[in-house]
Amino acid sequence: MYRFVIVGAGLAGCSMARLLAEKYHEKILVIEKRNHIGGNAYDCYNEDGIMIHQYGPHIFHTNHDDVYHFLSRFTSWIPYEHHVLSKVNDKLVPMPISIETINALYDVNYDEHQFEEYIQSVKIPKKEILTSEDVVLSQAGIDIYEKLFKGYTTKQWGVSPAELDASVISRIPFRNNHDTRYFADKYQGMPKEGYTKMMEQMLDHPCIEIQLQTDFQQVKTKLQYQTLIYTGAIDEYYDYAYGKLLYRSLRFEFETHPQESYQEVAVVNYPNDEAFTRISEFKKMTMQEHPYTTIVKEYPCFSEEPFYPYPTIENKKNFIPYEEAMKQEKDVYFIGRLAEYRYYNMDAVVKRALELVETL
Repeated sequence: MYRFVIVGAGLAGCSMARLLAEKYHEKILVIEKRNHIGGNAYDCYNEDGIMIHQYGPHIFHTNHDDVYHFLSRFTSWIPYEHHVLSKVNDKLVPMPISIETINALYDVNYDEHQFEEYIQSVKIPKKEILTSEDVVLSQAGIDIYEKLFKGYTTKQWGVSPAELDASVISRIPFRNNHDTRYFADKYQGMPKEGYTKMMEQMLDHPCIEIQLQTDFQQVKTKLQYQTLIYTGAIDEYYDYAYGKLLYRSLRFEFETHPQESYQEVAVVNYPNDEAFTRISEFKKMTMQEHPYTTIVKEYPCFSEEPFYPYPTIENKKNFIPYEEAMKQEKDVYFIGRLAEYRYYNMDAVVKRALELVETL
């Protein structure tokens, strides 16, 4: 008999396991379908000895003191501020939108006042902000929308931004200053020994037992527990009783090049012509010294491996019956992107874990 069974050993599951172990000092079982912990933040060394993020780049940033201090118990940090460039024709322009983006895109040298005048002249006011297209048009106008957002978002999600919930692009900041950092959070950095090592430390507790390559759907009738914490896909938990929900996935192409540097910054977006959405260079995030460098190209797709909830307006409606069923559960708690069908950042997942443990 376990006090808690936790399904999933990603950041949500590992955070919950550690917090519950310290609060209750009772037996906790963590089961994971994959052959490793870490979820999509899993990192490892490739055959060339370069640390990579197996499921795409993960950048830690937060304004939550409690989240930062909790994770800092299990890792030290490498200072890192994320910068992203977006390729438009023959130019590389900073993302997200700032004064420097406009200056680089249009070969101008605007100050704050000129930038504000330009934005006021091009933005398209909307009575209601319902879609991701509405967000960009109301903030930056049609040309910026078409050059920097429309193609990238369509590749990323497989549909036009006009069909996506406003929350998708609302996550991307819009700045009226010269700050070209992707994030402006109080705490920014990378775990010194990687995310996997950080989560190994989180699970290093005498009350926590881990079983890898274990499918909850196949063993759930054999398990004995008082409380279940579920981080997997919510429609799978209910055996698709209300239909299958759509999730977006990614296909990765890794390349190692016999040179120290491949591109100017860690991530370069390709919003228009190429089939992939971006190229990430890991050494520029981890600060690893190595004569070679590894990059990854990301190709969004649909597959059996769910990465993100699919945030179309129609698909959010399809989630409603599952949401209602979740509310009726007793001694079952759902947390994370797949279980709550919400596009959480990493810090928001940990914050959710801290808050959930307080309610138990």
